Amino acid sequence: MNIVMLGAPGSGKGTAAKILAQKTNLPHISTGDMFREQIKRETELGKLANSYISKGELVPDEVTINIVKDRLTWEDAKNGVILDGFPRTLEQAKALDEILKEQGKKVDIVPELIIEDKIIIDRILNRATCSNKECGAIYNTKYKPPKKAGVCDICGSELVIRTDDNEEAIQNRLEVYRKNVQDLLSYYKEKEVLISIEPENPIADNASEQVVEKIMSLMEK
Repeated sequence: MNIVMLGAPGSGKGTAAKILAQKTNLPHISTGDMFREQIKRETELGKLANSYISKGELVPDEVTINIVKDRLTWEDAKNGVILDGFPRTLEQAKALDEILKEQGKKVDIVPELIIEDKIIIDRILNRATCSNKECGAIYNTKYKPPKKAGVCDICGSELVIRTDDNEEAIQNRLEVYRKNVQDLLSYYKEKEVLISIEPENPIADNASEQVVEKIMSLMEK
């Protein structure tokens, strides 16, 4: 089962993907994780990706696609994956189809999380993330605060807030996402794998679990 998670920044797709991975034993693969792993292993692809990342530049499609292609050959991906942050463009989506086709596989489900912009903005403005990359727990200082301010409940590491998490920057990221995602939505809708999921109460503690339950019910069909 190969799943592509779509959703605007702050929609909760990463959190839902992590929960889904735990319940299905499928690896949760995010673009950032792939880059970090290749860089850590000091592979040629990792060095190439880092030459862009270290300058604050976007990694070109060709490099990103090759890193995904390599990741999908790993043993833990043999039964499928949950992709988060890839594909971001129509070109990447078509490349993913070709990669999977070579393995006799395909994209099975593409859940799109739909959350109102005002809720997303409120979420991101109050978002704090564990600085320990191995943990990566996410908190909302308004709706889901840690027990001790600024400290992760799970591992005790410091919580950090992105410097670009201000309303103007968030609005810009949402506009960029909406613009770029249209081609992807049309592409996957035509393939009849796109499903739209809107949590009944997106600010509830169990909102991500609701999303995951919906995805798992569709996986069983």
